[in-house]
Amino acid sequence: MNIQAQSPAPNVYDAEPIPASARAEIERLLSSGDLFRYTAPEDAPVALLEREFAAMMGVKYALAVSSCSAALFLSLKALDLPRDARVLIPGFTFAAVPSSVVHADCVPVLCEVGENYRIDIEDFAVRLDEDISAVIVSHMRGHTSDMDAIMALCNDRNIPVVEDAAHSLGTEWHGRKIGTIGRVGCFSFQSYKLLNSGEGGILITDDADLVARAVIMSGAYEHNWQKHMPPGDNSAELVQAFARWQNKLPLYNLRLGNLSAAVLRPQLAEVPRRVRDGRRNHDHVAALLNASPWLSVPDKLSPEDRAPDSIQFNLMGLTDDQTRAFASAAQARGVKVQVFGLSTDNARAFWNWQFIPGGAPELPQTRKMLMRACDVRLPARLTLEDCSWLAEALTNAAGDVMANSRAYGT
Repeated sequence: MNIQAQSPAPNVYDAEPIPASARAEIERLLSSGDLFRYTAPEDAPVALLEREFAAMMGVKYALAVSSCSAALFLSLKALDLPRDARVLIPGFTFAAVPSSVVHADCVPVLCEVGENYRIDIEDFAVRLDEDISAVIVSHMRGHTSDMDAIMALCNDRNIPVVEDAAHSLGTEWHGRKIGTIGRVGCFSFQSYKLLNSGEGGILITDDADLVARAVIMSGAYEHNWQKHMPPGDNSAELVQAFARWQNKLPLYNLRLGNLSAAVLRPQLAEVPRRVRDGRRNHDHVAALLNASPWLSVPDKLSPEDRAPDSIQFNLMGLTDDQTRAFASAAQARGVKVQVFGLSTDNARAFWNWQFIPGGAPELPQTRKMLMRACDVRLPARLTLEDCSWLAEALTNAAGDVMANSRAYGT
């Protein structure tokens, strides 16, 4: 059955509607104009979001900020790294990650990534001994690198790990939530992520000193850090940490507003369903794509339970011209395919990060992967019929290109 001939292309770009339960709180905020997180003496929507998110993740502390980039930046600043400290990051990530390193007055150092989109542990281990002060592990597009190996290598050297979990809310490693394995975890609330407030982010940690520094630098001027204390929490460790850093740190003013928090809080209850449906959709499409000789979706690592909202696959045996022809053929069928290495000025292609001090290094393995790695949106709200439609469009596009290439002898 030709699914494409019977139905239009599914819309993969619209986010899910904001739950109706958010409306009363949004109306209250609009009526009062009380949008600043520090106006309320206690229980501001942002403060409630932080407590609820921390509880959901099983950690002590959470700090909501203006973006995941801001969370990464504040994490590095809160680690109190020296100026020009070298921070190891994967060569496959979004430009915001090396940007956060540069903003924190540190130097990004890139390591190789394999065809399965995960950190090459052998290359990582070699570069880790090159005077590295911290590591950011990007679980890029929700693909978890070998956290057992990474944490063992970093713990042996006493190197702190920051998890960039922008795409990984709901993912688990050996049953442990991604974002809780390193010293600090950072998440995104941008519209294409599992939780959507348009913009926004959050960092989580069990480290009282780290979160105290991050809270102050996020913009908790004077004694507004007191509004980050849960009711009845008399934690001497946290109070002492805030007192220790009061007036000693610059304020970067990266706060989240109450309106964004009001939009986010009702979505927390939707996380399990979105994770379940996103995994179902991904695995359904992956099985269909893997039936094509020209498309390959890498397997997950065995300890990993993913929460995908997109799908990535590699083109097998295609030239650059055939790869471009495949993207065009898919577009003509109604599916936008991003080829990371061939899309113009792609922010996920490391050679476009010209702002890195000294320029981006050459990473031949990562470059080779990016030249054939494809990305397609696959939100959890899609039906299995929608997913079958997308998979058919992609496999047919690849088949058409390769059939035409053989016909013309190219």
